[in-house]
Amino acid sequence: MKKVPVVIVWAVAFAFVESAVVEYLRAIYSPLEKGGFQFPVLTLQQINAMGPDHVRRLMIELGREMATLVMLGTVGVVAGTNRREAWAHFMIAFGVWDIFYYLWLKLFIDWPESLMTWDLLFLVPVPWTSPVIAPVIISVALVAAGLTVIYFESRATPVVAGWGEWATFTAGGAMVIISFCWDYENIMSGGTPSHFHWPLFFGGLSIALATFVRLLLHGSRGWPG
Repeated sequence: MKKVPVVIVWAVAFAFVESAVVEYLRAIYSPLEKGGFQFPVLTLQQINAMGPDHVRRLMIELGREMATLVMLGTVGVVAGTNRREAWAHFMIAFGVWDIFYYLWLKLFIDWPESLMTWDLLFLVPVPWTSPVIAPVIISVALVAAGLTVIYFESRATPVVAGWGEWATFTAGGAMVIISFCWDYENIMSGGTPSHFHWPLFFGGLSIALATFVRLLLHGSRGWPG
């Protein structure tokens, strides 16, 4: 538990950096005097037509998103003393980072207007879109699950997932990701998001949470630390 506050401070600071970068990008492509960020977003054809500098920025942005995941994963590995703790610290870092990302943007540019405001979450391998509340829900669940795992680790009664549980977690996570990517063809063609697949989102989240609660109540033998 001693490393959790450090991981949280790191995630809050990292969220500040991430939000600052996004503020700069929006100042270039979606300035506040022109209404700020809004859909539709630029298509690949439009970016290509704008010239090589803009294509280069898109490639850098894709690399930045991948580097973000590497940094979040790395802090989990550094903070954890075994696989379970590494995953737990990663979940805490990811959740805190994502929540504070929106809080910092709200402070910087008064965005999002509400939790139901649509956002472009990710670009790899296709655009992810949803109302802001959806990733926030996931982030709260990740932080709660991560803290729970760390708590039981500190009591020497670890939450150990077997292959079956990991398969179920993966299936639930995949459903959530698919719900974010559901409308990607419309977004890539310059459309405006209008419908989020809430049943798929909550279905995947429910599967993952139910599996986690089952582990807490009944335990499971699986990977060693």
